[in-house]
Amino acid sequence: MENLKFWQQSLQHWCITREEQSNLKQRMTLQDSVNLEALNKHKQHLEDKYIKLKQDMSTEYVPAQKKADLDEEMIVLLNRRDIAENLNKDLKFRRQRLQVISHILTSWMRQNMRLPFQDVLERIKKTKAIYGDDNLVDEIFEDDPNKTKEAVIMLYYIERFNELISLGEYERAAYFAANSPKRILQNTGTMNKFKAVGKIRGKPLPLLLFFEAIFSTSQAFKRPINADLTMEGIKCGLSEERLDLVTHWITQEKLTFSEKAGDTIFAYGEQHTYYKAKCLALAQIIYNECGLHKKAILCLCKQGQFNEAMEHIHQSKDINIDDLIQLITACPQIDLIRCLTQERNGKPPILSFGLAVLHLFSVDMKEVGMSLLQEVSKGKKDVIEHLVMNDIFCSLEKWEEIANICLQNGFINLSNDIMSTLRSQAGVSEVSEDDTTNIMEHVFW
Repeated sequence: MENLKFWQQSLQHWCITREEQSNLKQRMTLQDSVNLEALNKHKQHLEDKYIKLKQDMSTEYVPAQKKADLDEEMIVLLNRRDIAENLNKDLKFRRQRLQVISHILTSWMRQNMRLPFQDVLERIKKTKAIYGDDNLVDEIFEDDPNKTKEAVIMLYYIERFNELISLGEYERAAYFAANSPKRILQNTGTMNKFKAVGKIRGKPLPLLLFFEAIFSTSQAFKRPINADLTMEGIKCGLSEERLDLVTHWITQEKLTFSEKAGDTIFAYGEQHTYYKAKCLALAQIIYNECGLHKKAILCLCKQGQFNEAMEHIHQSKDINIDDLIQLITACPQIDLIRCLTQERNGKPPILSFGLAVLHLFSVDMKEVGMSLLQEVSKGKKDVIEHLVMNDIFCSLEKWEEIANICLQNGFINLSNDIMSTLRSQAGVSEVSEDDTTNIMEHVFW
């Protein structure tokens, strides 16, 4: 019993604070518990204690989410610090280089420019090697000393851009880069600086701001935005689910398209069926611009624009039967196959009906092949005979395979009509297994 009391007292001492220990002395007695005045006083004491605890909660504690936000803010600030340090090193180097150039040019001016300017350039180039291998001097003083002012302006833009990045003013930095002279800041190096910033909670993606800025000003330049930046911009817009921006860039701005850009939008449409039709239209624009007619035709077919696709096919000279077989594999639509295997404007079909059927059954597209056979089986015998007789790409042996496929899948009449047409061909006869006549007998007569 003594041990039990000892542990109870120790546990009670462990679980209460010093403040609570002092309050134990103020606990109510049995007499106070039936006294209204004492009860009110104790109630007031508890209310005061509740108010104090509530104040402590608001001043001495913070939500866990606040810590996560602070951690994220710290990461952004550390990145900004690293960028600022790199900028500081770069500016120190530039300052040293400009001091050297300024000293040489000042000395040359004081000597009334007695030395040829070419000799001054040689001195600058030799001094440049001490401070680093940079071709800026060559660009500044190519043949014309008047380019110095232009180079100073360019240098200002580079330094101001880096300053804006280090200060976290990404939107201003984006438009500053977009309007830089001769597009000196519209390159992958600038893009990588925005990409390194990453995402910032509650703010637009800095990389997307960069592409918005350079694409919106692309019409002001004679040359379009290059293919690499165009590709990266499209990927960035799609990753941020801004198909509206991508649509505007492709249809309105001055960009350089590539096959990869078209494939990226095409794949995005396959993954997001709600935007599939729009993505197919955009991919078609890009493929047409790049001269990729086969992929453009596939986009038309997947949009159900078979007549337009047929016009493109007839106009294209580099599309063969293998390409058409790949087309119906990628887009196994009955209407498309019908257009490809029917005569058009008095011209024979560009795809063999027999080869199309055999291919569909060979690549596990039996349902599409069955639908084709179902349509043909509704035709009269003369229609089937015309189909077989005018199919110059499919041999008689292949048509015999088709007849067997028809027989195996329940199209008995169609199978018989095909075989009847094959037997009617000149020089074609079928020997019965029960026929004991010597098939070489006529040779000896």
